[in-house]
Amino acid sequence: MERLYLDHAATTPLLPVAREAMEAGFGLWANPSSPHAEGRAARAALEQARVRIAEVLGWKGEVIFTSGASEAVSLAISHSVQPLNAVSAVEHDAVLRQAEGAERLAVDGQGRVIANGAKRPGLVAVQQVNSETGIVQPLYEIGNAVRGAGGLLLADCAQGAGKIGLPDADMAVIAAHKFGGPIGVGALLVRDWALLKPSGGQERGYRAGTENLPGVLGMAAALEAGNAWMEEAVRLRAVLEQGIVETGGEVIAAGAERLATIGSYRMPGVASAVQLIRFDSEGIAVSAGSACSSGSLKPSHVLKAMGLDDKAAGEVIRVSIGRETNEAEIGRFLAVWREIARGKAAA
Repeated sequence: MERLYLDHAATTPLLPVAREAMEAGFGLWANPSSPHAEGRAARAALEQARVRIAEVLGWKGEVIFTSGASEAVSLAISHSVQPLNAVSAVEHDAVLRQAEGAERLAVDGQGRVIANGAKRPGLVAVQQVNSETGIVQPLYEIGNAVRGAGGLLLADCAQGAGKIGLPDADMAVIAAHKFGGPIGVGALLVRDWALLKPSGGQERGYRAGTENLPGVLGMAAALEAGNAWMEEAVRLRAVLEQGIVETGGEVIAAGAERLATIGSYRMPGVASAVQLIRFDSEGIAVSAGSACSSGSLKPSHVLKAMGLDDKAAGEVIRVSIGRETNEAEIGRFLAVWREIARGKAAA
């Protein structure tokens, strides 16, 4: 039986248009920093892609190419003119690993950051869309609170970019492989160069290392493919969640605004690890939390921050759909979900 991939929040397939753009980039290959004709041609293609990406995203500031979201986060935190002061309690591990000593902003039972708590100076990092639950944070209110205290807002937009509009942040992070571009390329979007301390090297002295021209071209092409498919994702998510609730499952953060492509679901009485094994044996790929931490046996820090105890958090899986997902595939997933739930009831 053909395998069914429902782990698009971890990474999603490379779009054909992105592959074609990358192939063109390999044909152009030269170091964009080289002064000869080949280097100048590579530089021209790189700068055109920079403009294209900013235009598609509606970003009015600067674009710094990186190797992905994790490097972009690191660059933002380590080179910000204001020190990292606070992060949400539900941030991605890429942020939390660099947030030693920073305050943790509390969330409510639906996983939403309490905006008033973000009113503080310094750099404040809040993820636009939570990678485990799909919760869309109220960044307009959070941004107003941060700026009201003279601070800067860093938004990790890895899950939202290319699907929904960017928030009004001072810095934002994107990753190409989350929206149909290649793995190994992303960007830090900066409202103004003055918000970062330069360190030398490429990207106007703000990021060292030869730019990944084929990857950048693939990223631009993937963004330009658009997000019209998100309307269908909303419908498919509704079908999925109706089926889960009808069989006794629980939708995590059902009352919050959530990105249509990501959902977390609890099957009471069945451990996440058992569910993952069963789904995988039936040819279905899902996950338990973020791909960067799903190999850990520790309960999800996101779910614990939302008030779930260890047992409940240990019964949650993540299902994330992509532009290729169809209703028949959702039906196939639900059929296996029901089998697992019935087996639990029979036991």
